[in-house]
Amino acid sequence: MQSDLHPKGYRLMIFRDSASGQSFLTKSCANTNLNAVWEDGKEYPLYLMGISAFTHPFYTGQQKFVDTAGRVDKFQQRAAKTAAAQAAKAEASATKKK
Repeated sequence: MQSDLHPKGYRLMIFRDSASGQSFLTKSCANTNLNAVWEDGKEYPLYLMGISAFTHPFYTGQQKFVDTAGRVDKFQQRAAKTAAAQAAKAEASATKKK
């Protein structure tokens, strides 16, 4: 195995969801200049996240499902319209040649 493959500097860090304000403590080697005090009274590096499992629609149960059947129907209609236009163009060019 290769030596020095994994990054060094793993340490406990606070990850905070900036949308909900909820935080969790885990090990990471992410770079940050911010610090915050955790529930145990100790100060740890702080990493602010835009979205996490606390606010992501998949995890909160507010996920919106895309109407894929309607999208497929629209695609098939466009494809049929294009095929009909190409057939009409080919027929028109065939009648011109005669």
